[in-house]
Amino acid sequence: MTQMITEKLNQDQQWEKLLSQLEKIFGKKPEDLRSILFLIGVQELGMGIRKFSKEEKRDLMHIAICKVLSYSGYYEEEGIDEDGWPHWKLIKNLPANDMLQQDVLLKNHILKYFEENMKL
Repeated sequence: MTQMITEKLNQDQQWEKLLSQLEKIFGKKPEDLRSILFLIGVQELGMGIRKFSKEEKRDLMHIAICKVLSYSGYYEEEGIDEDGWPHWKLIKNLPANDMLQQDVLLKNHILKYFEENMKL
């Protein structure tokens, strides 16, 4: 139990550091997890920043979730469609977690994404 608390505190510190770094880059602190997933989705799409429809924003967050969870083998990229959007395939089912556990899982994978891809 003590190890879990220590890991959670460490994650919280890394998360706050990431938020501060993103605030320096964008001039605004991301509001929530969804905002960061949106940023990752835009990065992974690779088409630059532009105005996205509500449906495209949802798709961008899906791309981000698939990308970050691919680090643990949950998803695998299938390819790019004719419009340049990546598509992912579920490889193994996600664990049945409550919302807090899902946030912890996503945050861990997001931290890994930024560590490996953005060199923050």
